Formats: sequence, structure tokens, C-alpha cells
Amino acid sequence: MANKQQHFDLLLYKEEILNGNSSYLSRAITLGESTLDSHRQQIQELLLELMPHTGASIRVGVSGIPGAGKSTLIERLGTYLIEEFHLKVAVLAIDPSSELNHGSILGDKTRMELLSRLDQAFIRPSPSQSNLGGVTRNTREAIFLCEAAGYDVILIETVGVGQSETAVQSMVDFFMMLQIVGGGDDLQAIKRGIYEHIDLLVVHKADQDQANQARKEAASFKKMFSLFPPKESQWNPRAMHCSSQENRGIDHLWETLMEYKKLTQSSGYFEQKRTHQNIAWYQELQQEQLGRFLRTHPKLTTALDHIQAEMIAKKHSPLEASKQLEKLLTDLFPKT
Repeated sequence: MANKQQHFDLLLYKEEILNGNSSYLSRAITLGESTLDSHRQQIQELLLELMPHTGASIRVGVSGIPGAGKSTLIERLGTYLIEEFHLKVAVLAIDPSSELNHGSILGDKTRMELLSRLDQAFIRPSPSQSNLGGVTRNTREAIFLCEAAGYDVILIETVGVGQSETAVQSMVDFFMMLQIVGGGDDLQAIKRGIYEHIDLLVVHKADQDQANQARKEAASFKKMFSLFPPKESQWNPRAMHCSSQENRGIDHLWETLMEYKKLTQSSGYFEQKRTHQNIAWYQELQQEQLGRFLRTHPKLTTALDHIQAEMIAKKHSPLEASKQLEKLLTDLFPKT
């Protein structure tokens, strides 16, 4: 009876998500955020049903130093795309996690109140759970769920900035970073690695009397990008300035993004990058499946608990315990 109910729920979720039901979309993302093996199995079964309906969106990563105005720019851009082009826009905002309960500290839609009122917008904050790269373990799955629900543009706002933020590259088509006017000194604190992955750098908060300075800084960034070796995509990273507060430069930003998409699709790089994204997802799933196997295999669970207990009792160091695990796996699964 339980299996029948589960099968019914699966079909219901599929139908509602394909119909663009944001409530079921939110429930599915919540299901994917669970660490329970049963829930992980359910979300993967749902994704198997939905995968033929994914892939049509443009996936955009947005990062920047704290205070750069990422949420403000995303709200302006999302509103512009909905009002001017009637596109459906999904925002996956990765919030810092509470150390106590791993909940989202910044709350739901408080930072994008205007955008959240639009029917064609979907905003989903998720705790980062201290993951490397500032993106949740399930952001990739949330992207596919949003695509199946018919969203044309998916904006992924990542936590802070730093070299670990390059992890977002494994799941987006286009990566932009925000820098505030006069923040040039902050560049020295950011490792160069992230700049090598940038497709567009936006000097943000170029408001009123700051516009001229922002223009100069954008030109300086362009010069810096020219020193980098050519990218495989053949796209030369761009730099521009804009003001979300004064609603200036948002149209230029979107034009730049569309120019990138056109160039990389015609060269085949766009599809090549999507293939690399799928490889990264497969590797993540591979690690997850192996972990589940270790936790649930009847011959392994008892032995693993015993090894850990002896380590806690200080009979073995963690390294010695790992060697015991290696021997256990070799005995169970000999190479020949």
C-alpha cells in the first residue's frame, strides 16, 4: 500500500511541476534538501521523470563581495526580464546556514520583495550547509526542477566571494561577479582563481556622482582581463558598470549575456559546458551512492561501527581506522 501511495505521489509531483505549480516545486526542492536516504531516493526518481523536460533555460551564477548588492541587482534584472520579455525567472539564493540548525539565516523573500510579487518569478532561499563553493548540495537538482517547471532564466546567488566560489562553475552557463565602486583594494584579498572564471564583471552601485569612477574602474578591469590567456569558449570576459538603484545598465547586462549565449551556442562550447556539468553531477551522485552503500550494507555497517568505536576509545588513530576500512573493503570486493 505504501509503494502504491509513493507511486501516486511521484506522478502527482511530476504533473504539477510540469504545469508550473510553484507550491509543488518548493516541496520538491525541500524534499531534495533532506538527508534521509528515502527522501533522496524519491527526489532522484522524480528527477528521472522530469529530465526530458529540462535544459532549455540559461543558468547564471551571481557572486560578489558582501554588500555588493547581489540581491538588488538580481531583483532588478528579474523584474526587467519579466516585464520586458515575459520570461519566467527563478532565483536560487544560497543563504548562510545557522551553525545550530543549518537553517537559512537571511529568511525567505525579504531581500527581493518586489520581484517575489510577480507571478512569473520564483524565489527559493536555501541554506548553504557550509558546503565548499557556497552552493548547496542540492542546487543542481533545484536547477533541473525549475527548468521542468518552465523557468527560462535561473539566477543562482552564491554566498560571499572567494576561490571556493568557483564551484558554481560546474552548474552554470554564465558567471558574473559584482564589485562595488571604489572596491579595487578588495581585489587583493580575493584569490586570482575566481577571476579566471568570470564571464562578466559588474561594477555595481554606480549611482549619480559615482558613475564616472565606475566607468574608469570597469575600463581597468577590461585591461586586466586582456592579460589573461584566451578562454576555451573564445569569449573575452567583459566589464561594465550599472546602478540597480537608478535602474541603469540592466538592459546592457542582459544584452551581454545573450551575446555570450549566441557566441557559445554557435561554436558548440555551450553544449560542451553542459556536458561537463552533467559529468560533475554524475561524480557527485557517485559519491552519494557510495556513501549510502557504506551506510546500509549489512556486512559493512557493523564493522564500520566497530572500527569507529575503537577509534573513539583511542585504540586506533583515524589513519589506522581508515586502513582497517580499506582492508575490509578489499576483503569484501577483491580486485581479481
